[in-house]
Amino acid sequence: MRIEPAFLFDLDGTLVDSVYQHVLAWKEALDNEGLELSVWRIHRKIGMSGGLFTNQLIRETGIPIDEERGERLRRGHARAYQRMADHIRPLPGARDLLAWLTSVGIAWAIATSGRMETAGVNLRALGIDPDKVPVVTRDEVKYAKPDPDLFLAAAEKLGAPIETAVVVGDSIWDMRAAARCRALGVGLLCGGYGAEELQKATAFRVYEDPADLLAHIDELGGRR
Repeated sequence: MRIEPAFLFDLDGTLVDSVYQHVLAWKEALDNEGLELSVWRIHRKIGMSGGLFTNQLIRETGIPIDEERGERLRRGHARAYQRMADHIRPLPGARDLLAWLTSVGIAWAIATSGRMETAGVNLRALGIDPDKVPVVTRDEVKYAKPDPDLFLAAAEKLGAPIETAVVVGDSIWDMRAAARCRALGVGLLCGGYGAEELQKATAFRVYEDPADLLAHIDELGGRR
């Protein structure tokens, strides 16, 4: 009996080239609130849940962030990111990878820590209709990465056991979430994290980008 894999994809930095736009959008939102944080520190937080992001901001700045301020930051980030929509592009091979999986009947879904107000920008860049493709956003789960809720919900939408799923992401937060739900984590370098970091966070394999993953899909149970 063959165990068929199901692929669960992160979105930002995995399928679309959008990590640095998110960084700049958060920088603008933080500056507008008078919160000083270096750009490189913001980059290290992309992909984690909003609550964890806020907790780390408090630790690093020493400035309290109440619920009202946190909501202003979220809205400010979303507005800034939406202004950059014209600059968001799919990463090399992203569309080809998803098209190939569909053509051979391998199930796949998208699970992103972003809310639909920003994820919608990325989905449009990929040419994906969330009414026709299984997509799970932050709006639909109680906790985001590094909690596994997003990937568990995506696997449930596919009707696939999470233990047979391949989680593909670009950040350590994706890999940690994959490990917590006993899925196989696969890292991509196109979001800015290094191979060693991803491997230490339990990545089974690390590839450059979606095109490189497609070229080696047989290593993950995909059959050409």
